[in-house]
This record gives sequence, C-alpha cells and structure tokens, in this order.
Amino acid sequence: MSTTSSSDFVRGVHLSRTDANVAGIDTLAELLGGRVGVDAVLDDLNRRGRRTWAPGRAVHRALTWDAEDRRTRRWWPQGITTSADASDTGDIAGRRVVVTTWYAHEVPGEAHHGSRLTFLDLDSRRYRHVLLVVPELADDGTVRLEPLKVHAGGIVWFGPYLHIASTSRGFITCRADELLRVPDERASGDPTRLGVDGDRVSSYGYRYLLPVRFAYEAAAEKGHQKLRYSFLSLDHDTKPPELVVGEYARGEQTRRLARFPLDPETSLLVDGEDGLSRPLMLDDRGVGHMQGATVARGRYHVTTSHGPIKPGSVYVGRPGAFRRRRWATPPGPEDIAYWPSTDLLWSVSEHPRRRWVFSMRRSWFD
Repeated sequence: MSTTSSSDFVRGVHLSRTDANVAGIDTLAELLGGRVGVDAVLDDLNRRGRRTWAPGRAVHRALTWDAEDRRTRRWWPQGITTSADASDTGDIAGRRVVVTTWYAHEVPGEAHHGSRLTFLDLDSRRYRHVLLVVPELADDGTVRLEPLKVHAGGIVWFGPYLHIASTSRGFITCRADELLRVPDERASGDPTRLGVDGDRVSSYGYRYLLPVRFAYEAAAEKGHQKLRYSFLSLDHDTKPPELVVGEYARGEQTRRLARFPLDPETSLLVDGEDGLSRPLMLDDRGVGHMQGATVARGRYHVTTSHGPIKPGSVYVGRPGAFRRRRWATPPGPEDIAYWPSTDLLWSVSEHPRRRWVFSMRRSWFD
C-alpha cells in the first residue's frame, strides 16, 4: 500500500480503517452458495423506471422510479455514484450504471430496514434494490445478520469498493464482488425479518445482499472537532482521483469540505506513516445545507435543498468564493457525481412523489 509523508496531510481529523469482516462474509457466502458479484445483479434487474420531465433550469435528462418507489415513505434516496467513478471506460460489463443509496425511516411496529443500494441501468432504465447487511460471526460458528443503519447521504464506487457515508461515524466500505444472492432454497419467505435460522435466510424480501467489509472510523485530535461525512464524491481531475467529502450544516454547525488521497493500487485511502488516513485539504468555507459536492473541471458543484416544493440550488466555484445558481435542480436534491466523458453532473432527489435521478450539463454553470 502506498504511504505519503505526514507533511503532506492536514492534521486535526483522520480516519482509521477497521479490520475486514472476512469471517462473517465468508460464512454468509458459503451458506448462500458463494459470491455472485455485480454482474449477476445487472443481469437480474427486476424493476423499471421511466423517462420523465423534471423541474430545474439545469436539468438535462431525468428518470423516475416505479410507482412504489416514487411514493414510499419508508425509503428515502440520498447518495449517487456512477460506473464512471468505478471504471476508466465509464461502464460496467458494457452497461452505463448509476448506483443510489436509500435510508429507511422507522415504521411503527416494524423492524428497522437500515440502508440499501439501487443499481440502475441508464439505457434500459431497469433497476434492482440490494440490501446492505452486517454479518456477525457468533461463537458457535453461525452467522447473524443486522441491517446497516446509516443515513447513507453519499456514495463513491471506486475500483471494486463502494464507500458509503455514515455521517459522524465516518464511512463504511463494501466490495462489489462480494454481492450475494439468496437462492430460493435458502429464502425463508418471511419479508418482515432479517436473520439466519439454520440454513434459511430472511432478508426483508430482498434477493440480493451486500455485506459491509470494513469501516473508516472518524476521529479528531485534541482541540479539533470530528468531521461529519455527510456526502462523498470523486474528483477525476487529480491523478490519482481524490475522495471529496463534506458536511451538511444548519445554524452554527461547521460546514467543512475535505479531500482525501486514494491509492490507485489498492483503491483505498492512502495511509500516512502512522497508518491513519488524513485529508490533503480541509476547508471550513463551505455553504449551509450542503447535500452533496463534487469537483468538475477544477470547480466545486454543491447542491442545496429548499424543501419538498421549491427547486434546489447549485453553488459553483471554490470554498470562500461560491456563486449560487438558483432554481437549478428539482426540489430536494441530494448527493452529486460527475461523469467526465459526457460532461454531465448526476444527482438524485428525495421527496415522495418528487423523486428523480437526473443529469445536468456542467457547461450550464459556466
């Protein structure tokens, strides 16, 4: 793994990577008949979105989910990444793919469903949800399943890894090639539970599961405040790409933006000489209510929401010198990602009956 001199880093905040949950994932994979990977999911997309119009002056193209996903109040879309983040070619197995995160609201009298991902093929407009799970190996060698309870406000797919924001905790990491399928002979048939009973697996009715491999835990040194990892994106302009993170803020909360170096050999964060991951840049001149931020052609593009009715804004420029573009997005924009080869910015909106996956021409903001 690459190391960088400590003099290159900004001190004060850092991330510490936990051990990989190899035993728990291996045990669950053995029970389910082995890992199937992302290709299996893309070959088995079971829902269909549709093209549609969406409000927002900058909107270039918009898709929406099926009727159930447009209306659900259990699940709320948050993060977005694309196959352009994951691959230099911009596609995965010949498909142009968007991946979004959703987090679950509490439903009275029901178990918390945690968080999930959605793999969306842009050309066919077909998609499938995948449940994020935490497999825990018990003392007797059996495996327990827990939902991943994070806000999942941002996501980056870099190489084989999917990094998912978990706010004050840092972010969690999964491997796309560790996607698992629950075969019919192992499915319990109970959509209200998540767990393992003997050789049967309950998964809230989901066919595919993605286990958490490890976490990057947020910490701060004395006299500093932990960074909140509200959203994530990838800066393609740097070589190698850098991870861009930032904080959603209200009132007097900090509104920092940070950048972490990525190791092109491992696709993970670069470790410092002390084994910790520190930012190359940490700037407190973000804007309030940031929902997502990405860098395109050397400039930040930051989404902000104004509730479920009013269109959202995009702030463009550099920390301390942002210019606001009003009415740019549909209501409730969340995370944002850049697709360099098409020069498009992609985002997702969250409110029921006003949910879109949409692209914006970067040049509109020039």
